[in-house]
Amino acid sequence: MMTLALYRAAATVAGPALRFYLRRREETGKEERARIGERFGIASQPRPDGPLIWIHAASVGESVSVLPLLERIRETRPGLNFLVTTGTVTSARLMADRLPDDAVHQYVPLDRPRWVRAFLDHWRPDLALWVESEFWPILLSETRARGIPAVLANARISPRSYAKWRRAPGLIRELLASFALCLAQDEQDAECLRELGAARIHLPGNLKFAGPPPPADFTALAALERVVEGRPCWLAASTHRGEEDIAAAAHRALAASRPGLLTIVIPRHPTRGPEIAAMLRGRGLKTAVRSADEPITPDTAIYVADTMGELGVFYRLSNVAFVGGSLVAHGGQNVLEAAKLGCAIVHGPHMENFRAIAAELAAAGASATVRDADDLAAAIGPLLDDAALRERRGAAALRVANDKTGILDAVLAELSPFLDALPAAAPAPRHARA
Repeated sequence: MMTLALYRAAATVAGPALRFYLRRREETGKEERARIGERFGIASQPRPDGPLIWIHAASVGESVSVLPLLERIRETRPGLNFLVTTGTVTSARLMADRLPDDAVHQYVPLDRPRWVRAFLDHWRPDLALWVESEFWPILLSETRARGIPAVLANARISPRSYAKWRRAPGLIRELLASFALCLAQDEQDAECLRELGAARIHLPGNLKFAGPPPPADFTALAALERVVEGRPCWLAASTHRGEEDIAAAAHRALAASRPGLLTIVIPRHPTRGPEIAAMLRGRGLKTAVRSADEPITPDTAIYVADTMGELGVFYRLSNVAFVGGSLVAHGGQNVLEAAKLGCAIVHGPHMENFRAIAAELAAAGASATVRDADDLAAAIGPLLDDAALRERRGAAALRVANDKTGILDAVLAELSPFLDALPAAAPAPRHARA
C-alpha cells in the first residue's frame, strides 16, 4: 500500500528518471526549453512584494475555469498578487494571453522534495487554491508543513480517480487533510470526497458556469464566414486520437446527400494537426490545415483548425458542434463552451468529467448522445438540414449555460475568511507634490 513516506522516498531517488522524462517531453513539444528550470522549482520571475495567492490548475480546463474567480478577487481585494501554476504548454500559452498584469504564470515543479522546496522557498505563498483534483503528494504535504492555508476549489473526483485513491486510503486521507476547505462541484463529488476522508466540504456550485464564452478574433471570424458562406458546416471540436477517424466517416455519410459539406476538426492538442491531416488525406479527403495557412477552397472537405485559442471563432462560425473526448474513454471536454455560444451540441457517452452538466443539457433537450460514426451522422444531419431545430437546441443550451447566476459570489463568500486572514497589502506609493 502506498504511503506518503514511501512516495517521498521513491520521488527522491527518481531524479535521473524524471530528468529523462522531461527531456523526452521537451523533444515532443510538451515542455518549453526556455522555461524547463521551472519544472525543477527554479523560478523564472521574481516574487512580487506583498500577499501572494497561489492558484494551481492542472491544465487548460482548470485554469480557464478559475480565471473569473481570480478577476473577482482582484476586484474586491485590491493589492493582492497572484501566482498561477499549470503543467502543460497549452495552458501556459493560454495564461500568457489571459492573465492580468498582477498575475504570474509558472510551470508547476515536478513532485520531488528538493524541487518542491525550491519552488516554495522562492514564492512563499500566503494562500493556496488548488483547482479540481490534481493531488501531488509532496507539493501538498510541503505546503501544509509550512502552515500555508489551502482550499480545494471546484473539486471534482472522477470515477477513475475515486477507484485509484480507494486503493491508497491512508495517502489520500492525509492529502485531503492538507485542505482547510473543499468546495465540491456537486453532491456526487462531495460524497466521494467524504468517503476518501475530506473533513470540511461545501457546495457553492461549479465554477465552469461562471466563465465567459470562449473569446474570438472577429476579423478572423468574418474572413472565415465569407469563405464558407452558403455551405453546410459542422464542427468536431476538442477531438482526441480516434475521434478524427469517426468524424471522417460521419463526413462521408453526410456529404453523400449534402454537396459542399465542410467538416471542421479542432484537435484538443494542436500539435496533432499534421498527423490528423495525413490520416484524412490518406482516406482521399481533400484537407486543409489552418496552421499551415492552407486556404479553404470549394472542394475542401475537412479543415483542420490546429491553432491555439480559436475555439470561440469556430463555435461562432457553425452552431452545430460535436464535443470530443467523449467517444473515447477520456471523460469529455467542456460542453459549456459550446453551450455559452448557443450551439446545438452532440457528444459521446464518455462524459464523466462533466456528468452533471451533460445531464442538465440532455434534460433541457439541448444535446444528443452518440456512440459511433453512424450515430454521429444521424445526429448531425437533421441539425444541418433544419434551422428551426438548430435554433431550439442552441437556445436550450444557452439557457442551461446562463442559469447559474451567483456562483462567483457564493465561492467568494466561502473564501472570505481565508482572504481576510491574508497579510495587509502594502499601501500604494504616494506621488510627491510638485
